Amino acid sequence: MAVAVESRWTDSPSPWRLHDSHESIRSTEWRALRNATVRTDNVQVGSVLRQTVAMVLAGGQGERLAPLTRDRAKPAVPFGGNYRIIDFTLSNCINSGIRRMHVLTQYKSYSLDRHIKQAWNILQRELDEGVDVIPPQQRSSDRWYQGTADALFQNIYTIEMERPALVLVLGGDHIYKMDYSEMIAAHLRSHAELTVACTEVPRAEARRLGVMAADDAWRIRSFHEKPDDPEPMPDNPDCALASMGIYVFNTDVLVRELRGDAVRDSHHDFGKDIIPHMMQSGRRVFAYPFRDRNSGGVKYWRDIGTLDSYFDANMDLVSVSPTFNLYDSEWPIRTYQVQAPPAKTVFRGVEREGQLLDSLAGNGCIISGARVEHSILGPRVFVHSWAHVEDAVIFDDVEIGRHAKVRRAIIDKGVRIPAGERIGYDLERDRARFTVTDNGIVVIPKGFEFPVA
Repeated sequence: MAVAVESRWTDSPSPWRLHDSHESIRSTEWRALRNATVRTDNVQVGSVLRQTVAMVLAGGQGERLAPLTRDRAKPAVPFGGNYRIIDFTLSNCINSGIRRMHVLTQYKSYSLDRHIKQAWNILQRELDEGVDVIPPQQRSSDRWYQGTADALFQNIYTIEMERPALVLVLGGDHIYKMDYSEMIAAHLRSHAELTVACTEVPRAEARRLGVMAADDAWRIRSFHEKPDDPEPMPDNPDCALASMGIYVFNTDVLVRELRGDAVRDSHHDFGKDIIPHMMQSGRRVFAYPFRDRNSGGVKYWRDIGTLDSYFDANMDLVSVSPTFNLYDSEWPIRTYQVQAPPAKTVFRGVEREGQLLDSLAGNGCIISGARVEHSILGPRVFVHSWAHVEDAVIFDDVEIGRHAKVRRAIIDKGVRIPAGERIGYDLERDRARFTVTDNGIVVIPKGFEFPVA
């Protein structure tokens, strides 16, 4: 069958190569192409998007992010001041034209459930749109989710009831901006039964991801979950081609694979079981490279699975020219906006001056005669006079007392830093009280109470 798709990707054997045209295409023009002219086998991608359901896996414990995940699921962890981690995945869905999303929760889900109800009640149910939160249904057994594939199997009745054309499987714990409609277009073009999004990562990082190799047509020829020795890319031996945990399935194929995996002795995991089984069965499994359509460069994607990677990803946002831009009006990131006044700085004099430098501050923040630099403040943070905050991620409702000094730290919600306290200046002292990461980041848990002097 003939394929007619307007696209900037070439059919060149080199997987990363683009057309020689360097014409810049704005996102709004691409959205118009997606909805009007992008066709595969005479099927508009725009119409297929309306027949696509996103299943967002948001049930992980996030143990490596403890103590931030002591009282909340990993996708509910604050990020970038105003946001929760899951907001980036859900915003990608909305911006891509996907209007049906099911968020599969499990551990410590109250904070996540509440956030989704507050922030994502923006779609029209009468038009079959919406974000639904689905806890473990335990319809087939009394167990919780045993793996990523089991999470979907336990909700297979939802998929069969809605009967979408495609199922988009997503994680709720990564930071990135991605137009899923382009991946779906690639899935349709290649007549794939499963398409796996992939990106280049350093081989050391690839050991905790799925690693694949693909031929010139991007058909996956090998796939290994969390290998000890990740296969290097032929043209970049320091990197491996890693799975992003994003999958597009033909619905009938997904249902068949889930039912088969449920009765096999397996980990019930997409990377460990479903993908290898499909490849062994000769199914059409393809990779989709997550790269810039114009430059061909690797696009921003962060798996913030550790405290150090979480801290670094936040610090990316306050650089002069951040790689990940929160201010992109053509790809807005939505969230719940705290009902509080704008942030402000007060006092300007010789003795003290309220300063907010190279930083982000949420609604309701007050920097009162203090200095805050290269930091991120969540909503309603109060920094008192003569305090100094540097290279820090501060969650909402934190109060930092007079003359206190905080650097290279993550401070969770509701903590009161006493006057004159020093955080991040004596790591041995900090290690006796708090969590200190391998890179020397001090993490103070939610609601920690300092001893009364």
